[in-house]
Amino acid sequence: MAGSGHGFREMLLVFRRGILTLLGGDRRPILTPHLFHLTIRLCGRMEGELKRVDTIARVRRAFRVQGWSVKKIVRELHVSRNTVRKILRSDETDFSYERERQPLPKTGAWKAEIERFLSANEGKPSRERLTLIRIYEELRALGYDGSYDAMRRYAKGWSKDRGAVTAEAYVPLYYAPGEAYQFDWSHEIVLIQGVTTTVKVAHVRLCHSRMMFARAYMRESQEMVFDAHGKAFDFFRDTCTRGINDNMKTAVEAVFIGKERLYNRRFLQMCSHYLVHPVACTPASGWEKGQVENQVGLMRERFFTPRLRIKSLEELNVWLLDKCVAYAKAHSHPEQTIQTVWEMFEAERSSLVCYVGPFDGFHSVPASVSKTCTVRFDNNKYSVLSTAVGSSVEVHAYADRIFIKHDGMTVAEHQRSFGRGDTVYDPWQYVPVLARKPGALRNGAPFREWVLPAAMEKVRKRLKSVDDGDRQMVTILGCIPADGLAAIEAACQEALDHGVCSASVIINILARSRDPAPAATAMTMRWPRASSIF
Repeated sequence: MAGSGHGFREMLLVFRRGILTLLGGDRRPILTPHLFHLTIRLCGRMEGELKRVDTIARVRRAFRVQGWSVKKIVRELHVSRNTVRKILRSDETDFSYERERQPLPKTGAWKAEIERFLSANEGKPSRERLTLIRIYEELRALGYDGSYDAMRRYAKGWSKDRGAVTAEAYVPLYYAPGEAYQFDWSHEIVLIQGVTTTVKVAHVRLCHSRMMFARAYMRESQEMVFDAHGKAFDFFRDTCTRGINDNMKTAVEAVFIGKERLYNRRFLQMCSHYLVHPVACTPASGWEKGQVENQVGLMRERFFTPRLRIKSLEELNVWLLDKCVAYAKAHSHPEQTIQTVWEMFEAERSSLVCYVGPFDGFHSVPASVSKTCTVRFDNNKYSVLSTAVGSSVEVHAYADRIFIKHDGMTVAEHQRSFGRGDTVYDPWQYVPVLARKPGALRNGAPFREWVLPAAMEKVRKRLKSVDDGDRQMVTILGCIPADGLAAIEAACQEALDHGVCSASVIINILARSRDPAPAATAMTMRWPRASSIF
């Protein structure tokens, strides 16, 4: 046994030498004294544990295999008689000591005070809880003279006894077919026409079948929430009875105790339209909608990594929908493993709530029309009819379009811009203003990139060389409300075919097209020329 111990010590010396060589080498040691002593203690502990187990094994083999007596084992192996008897009676291969009672020389008198702080701290919201360092400082102010480490160990044991360590355990949830869906947002980075852009992806997931839906937007405002729900329900062809969301500002205006919420009026209108009962999660409790949270991570890993390169948002949304369907058809359901997600989705459709059609999901914002016939919304400007200048209007913002209404009538409709500082013009809305200011046709910002029909554009270019060309072109444009764009285009083409380009000719052609002259008959008399009479 002594020889074995000597060999073990030599092994430890080699081990220590190897650590020194590994960390810094013999010539350039980087092992600090603290780390060196820590290594020595670790090696000593390993030596004690290995020696203890090895001694027990030797005693058991000597008695049961070699047939040695207890006396001989004590004499040869240098082990006390009580230790040998303990080993032989228990049949254990290792012994460990566990303290039955922990003395608390410093914290014992402060147990009640520490527990009072810990109990009060546990009942507070996570952002208002004190750290153990703060609790230690409060105790020191009350006269506690123990160390922080002693207080920390006691707090750890108290939390363990209270069952706080089991707070991370969860109960598996079950959802019946058609019972609920979960909704959430995520931010993903893509390249749109070579420009790095952060898009907001709306995620919808049916809780029973695990069917996924995702759609990307440039904003995550309320109209995008409406559009995402409408597109998802149109894809699923039906809806669920409950919708599980987090406490997003576009849906929840106030959070009360428990599940009580004050929902946004327009959001409640959407839920009423789709016959959905909204349910908001507990704040900072993402596990209550864990399926859609899992979907966010899955899509980020599988669909958005590596970074996507696309031409437009529409192309991305078509691609995302195809990927959702392909994933559902290729992967099995996590619980019903013999069926795919798509098969479970097909089976769930019969239990869904009937889809009643899209919700008119706009976000209404009041605005005023400036003297330049524009309205400001979402850091951009949109033109309106000149008749609405100085009036108050309502901007109805959809996910992709903007409608501006005045006294219930639509005075503008534009494709929505998601830039910053953009101005979106409709030149036709400024035509009535040109009657008073025809010179604006040449340098006006709304007409800078105005694309007219081919014949009208040719007339416009030819009239630029005439002194009153702008006024003549404005006169031609002024006929559009009465005669229509197609008639004006035909009149301009007829004038060009005859090699004439003036407003009076084109207006004459329009007048003849409105009131054609009577056709000549066979009874019409032809008067001879005066020269033939004389």
